[in-house]
Amino acid sequence: MNFPKEAGTLHVFDTLESEVRSYCRSFQAVFDKARNAKVWDVKGNEYIDFFAGAGALNYGHNNPAIRHKLIGYMLDDGVTHSLDMATKAKEAFLTRFNKSILKPRGLDYKIMFPGPTGTNSVESALKIARKATGRTNIICFTNAFHGMSLGSLAATGNTFKRKGAGVDLPNTTFMPYDGYLGERIDTAEILAKLLGDPGSGVDLPAAVILETVQGEGGLNVAGFAWLRRIEALCRKHDILLIVDDVQMGCGRTGSFFSFEGSGIEPDIVCLSKSIGGYGLPLALTLIKPEYDLWSPGEHNGTFRGNNLGFVAASEALSYWEKDTFKIELAGKIRRIHNALEQLLADHPQVDAHIKGRGMIQGISFAKPELAARLSAAAFKNGVIMETSGPYDEVAKLMPPLTIEPSVLEEGLAIIRKSFVEVVQAEPVEAIV
Repeated sequence: MNFPKEAGTLHVFDTLESEVRSYCRSFQAVFDKARNAKVWDVKGNEYIDFFAGAGALNYGHNNPAIRHKLIGYMLDDGVTHSLDMATKAKEAFLTRFNKSILKPRGLDYKIMFPGPTGTNSVESALKIARKATGRTNIICFTNAFHGMSLGSLAATGNTFKRKGAGVDLPNTTFMPYDGYLGERIDTAEILAKLLGDPGSGVDLPAAVILETVQGEGGLNVAGFAWLRRIEALCRKHDILLIVDDVQMGCGRTGSFFSFEGSGIEPDIVCLSKSIGGYGLPLALTLIKPEYDLWSPGEHNGTFRGNNLGFVAASEALSYWEKDTFKIELAGKIRRIHNALEQLLADHPQVDAHIKGRGMIQGISFAKPELAARLSAAAFKNGVIMETSGPYDEVAKLMPPLTIEPSVLEEGLAIIRKSFVEVVQAEPVEAIV
């Protein structure tokens, strides 16, 4: 079909694309060009990107250094697709990841390429944990999000997404995440009691899987002390600890791995999204060597050998080879937090608070609909941002790590303007 009169509208997408599409319903534009933290639609309208591909674009859109490497590789007829065969591009990535990321942090992992998505990384993590322990149950947490394929969906808390499976989602047990029952209740103690009681009805699990910050779950942050208590329980009961760093890894919280500084060392780490460097599909499952018990081909996938992803990922690691990058990140993190803090201080009548950590922070509203209204107002004013949480109550800021300070300030000013518009449009009783 041709729709020449509909160019620049959503008519083609509404007509031909599945009803499952979601983000385009919130961001009503046809996007055409992008550079670092800015995106332009076909009409020339400019937007500041505080969404960053749901965390897949930590290094921005069309990063010039990464693009240069990709173009050179393609012009030199570099191998693009290779399944799990050995290639020069894969060798370069493995070597650089080990040298630049693992060794400086004292980490010893085998690197698995499970297929190019976050959910595939999680699936492989759950499978190898079950294989290594001979157990089937997985402990996961309230408001967790681990993916949309059946195994990872079974460990995901969101009712709407779980119903989409159309089948039972077995072999998982949900526990309350840190803070879920309020500040006074240590939910790690609840898990300790259940694991230590043969009458609890909770099967000894193969693994505990968690996010240190729950992105889709509402920017819930696990305290470092809580993470250490969970790890201690895993060691006591011979349970593997899996950290899902698909969205929070690659610097989203300010350090390459989100668990850095906590003192824990997971048995398995899941990485995807921004590990691809350029928005290219790529995923890693990091496995402690003693648990790398796969038989050849026991978990595979056609596109796990995405060599363009290897090239982009290798170049993206250069950011982590410079101390200045982490220092710059710390400054941006402070600026975002201070801006949000000042915004709420200037509008004490709004029942809301700040959530998140690092370069993923947001405003959680007591009236959930205000988050969607803020997101819509921000888009109208030129900022792309999304909501999260079980009631979509959190308006979430997630810009590229590479955002220029001036663009960050421009985006924060638009959010402030949009916040004021939303507040002024609402009666007082609707915002408290």
